[in-house]
Amino acid sequence: MRPIFTVHAGEYLAATEIERRFRNLDVWIPSKDRGIDLLVTNPETQRMVSLQIKFSKDFTQMGKQPELKWSFKATGWWTHRRDKIGKSPADLWVFVLPSFEDKDTSFVVIQPKELLRRLSIIHVARTAIIHSYLWVTRESKSKCWETRGITKDEQKAIIAGKPVPAERDFSLFLNNWDLMTDQLK
Repeated sequence: MRPIFTVHAGEYLAATEIERRFRNLDVWIPSKDRGIDLLVTNPETQRMVSLQIKFSKDFTQMGKQPELKWSFKATGWWTHRRDKIGKSPADLWVFVLPSFEDKDTSFVVIQPKELLRRLSIIHVARTAIIHSYLWVTRESKSKCWETRGITKDEQKAIIAGKPVPAERDFSLFLNNWDLMTDQLK
């Protein structure tokens, strides 16, 4: 069994958020790393959901145009292997986007098949490695976008609320813990 101190920041933040929001659920850490970072169980229904947690430091203040960087609450960067997403044993993937400026954390909760479908459309080059950026807007009803490879004009369009390709809009998955709780009913 791995020691408790090997839990990474993303696992800690996700587990803490689940326990804060859903006091009736239990969060477990598997003793072996087989592509599942957390197990969430509902003692009432005896159901379980497995989660793969992906953490990124906040890149909001790095390298963005000054007029753009203050429009985003959090931005993260991940490197994925297509085959790992496709073969993931986890029911859901949770992307953890901490905002150090706002002292808040956003979570993108998504099924691995839907994640792979969207990333395959966005990043059509069939490379084994996919670089992905998720940006969360600062507006009152935050939105989330996959922005790797977009132009500066497209970045401005996101801020202005103009249409961007639907596959890039991850807002449906932003803080959408219903995807987890629905499986636990």
